[in-house]
Amino acid sequence: MAKTPVAILYDDIFLEHNTGSGHPERPERLHDIIDTLRNNPDFKYDLVWPKIRKASNSEIALAHSEKYIQLVENEIRALDSQTPTFLSTGDTVISPISLDVAQMSVGASLVGIDEIMNGNVKAAFSFNRPPGHHATKDKGMGFCIYNHAAIAAKYLQHKYSLSRVLIIDFDVHHGNGTQDIFYDDPSVFYFSIHQHPFYPGSGRPNETGIADGEGFTLNIDLAEGSGDDLFIKGFSEQLVPKMKDFKPEFILISAGFDAHENDLLGKLSYTSNGYKQVARLINTIYKNSNAKGIMYMLEGGYLPENIDNASQAIIKELLEL
Repeated sequence: MAKTPVAILYDDIFLEHNTGSGHPERPERLHDIIDTLRNNPDFKYDLVWPKIRKASNSEIALAHSEKYIQLVENEIRALDSQTPTFLSTGDTVISPISLDVAQMSVGASLVGIDEIMNGNVKAAFSFNRPPGHHATKDKGMGFCIYNHAAIAAKYLQHKYSLSRVLIIDFDVHHGNGTQDIFYDDPSVFYFSIHQHPFYPGSGRPNETGIADGEGFTLNIDLAEGSGDDLFIKGFSEQLVPKMKDFKPEFILISAGFDAHENDLLGKLSYTSNGYKQVARLINTIYKNSNAKGIMYMLEGGYLPENIDNASQAIIKELLEL
């Protein structure tokens, strides 16, 4: 049976976001995986590369405040040299082209959703840069400007009238921004499995949502050195059972690979096989829920070969949908 292609969302403009010498969130993170996907004959007939576009401010405002969007624009446009500096809201580096890159990165995720919802593919992988899951409604931090996953979830609700979206976050860091945006929202289930104690300090198991959103946030924190066994167990024993009731209509994944062994920042010990097994469990949720699609969006991960190997493992599972 012919495989259903997977959409790859990427543009070389993502390499132009300049974080400065020695910064871990650097353009080289994407080189290996994009080269593999473009040139490896194993993927020759299995991938499609849709043309991406900039997200509009009205689309970004689905998850961010107008005040924050204006702050980002004003601070980036005020830069008078190519020397990177910090966004005033936190530890996120900006350079003169960062606004264009951030808008294109969000737009890539939205194009991925459109490709799936229009029936062209079942799954997509957006190689976003900069990452997004630490950005709250009104604050950029943790290398992030705009929150791709949050905007994507709101876009699914706004454009396609979906009422149940699952966001999975397996970055080594807790996605405080995504949790913050949906903490009182029962239409979006947010699941994060991450290292603790670690930046940004949130994501404890007792953080389960507030008001109508109570019970729609699930956090699993793992001690330094934890590996594939606990990673997989978190999905199979906690997330999969909960999804029998929630039945997501769409699955979004904040795919950080900084929990991969030997990462420059993270201290967990997942392997590419661990990511493969988790991708298989996510496929199971998709099938059991009769969901409309799956989209992965790159978050962290600071060793290019880890991003390459783990992403390949995931894409091979997506090709089995």
